[in-house]
Amino acid sequence: MEILEKGNYFGKRNTQCSLDGILLSKYEYTVDRTAWHFHENPYFMFVLYGNMVDGNAKIETPCPAGSLMFTNWEEAHYGAKHSDKAGGFHLEFERNWFEKNQISLEIPEGSTRVYHPHIHVLFARLYHEFMLFDDSSRVAIELILLQVADALSAKAQVEEVRAPKWIAQLKELLHHDPSDLSLRYLSEQLGVHPVHISRSVPKYLGASLGEYLRKMKLSRAIPLLFDSDKSLTQIAYQAGFSDQSHFNLVFKSHFGINPSTFRRSLEGGEKG
Repeated sequence: MEILEKGNYFGKRNTQCSLDGILLSKYEYTVDRTAWHFHENPYFMFVLYGNMVDGNAKIETPCPAGSLMFTNWEEAHYGAKHSDKAGGFHLEFERNWFEKNQISLEIPEGSTRVYHPHIHVLFARLYHEFMLFDDSSRVAIELILLQVADALSAKAQVEEVRAPKWIAQLKELLHHDPSDLSLRYLSEQLGVHPVHISRSVPKYLGASLGEYLRKMKLSRAIPLLFDSDKSLTQIAYQAGFSDQSHFNLVFKSHFGINPSTFRRSLEGGEKG
């Protein structure tokens, strides 16, 4: 079985940036289905556009645009493209990166899809800096990488807490229900008192309900910004914002720039 060395993936590499023990790259996926293979290092795949599927010995995981997939180095898997075009942004770690940077983190085994919206927002910021890559980007990327590590560690700690069954139902509603997710609506769907939901969410989701929802909407909006045929107003409504003004406000509070500026930064050249 083929082992792909550092920085190598199936498809066409568009851009790449190498830091100390870290490799960032952007690929266009050109193969309908890859052969089964391993990777030399653990990595994240942030699907920018198109529809992908990641398969391992246990499960096939759909990865539409905006999905974040983690694959450890010893995991045999394959990738399949279920759309005419697809592309992704990769963050690859040398195996000793966490130890070198004195970061204590249990890296999950196998390949798994990451659903936490805060981590999605961090990856969108990381991709923005990768594409911008000006004089300040190297420091910004290093800082975001540490924030990613902290977020993964915090996520693992939250998941260790034994959660009631309705938390899993809550996550399903937050991620997949297109309804206007008011606290009253969630209470009715879950059969749990609104006050109990409000008090429990920070413990089990690592953020207040409002912050979780805002980042959830941003994580839906990011891949839509790659579609030049969609207006910002269309994107705002499709992601779940009340209007474009609210979308702009929330986006700028997390990225420091408005969505139109972010969108213009998505075009970039070859990295060194």
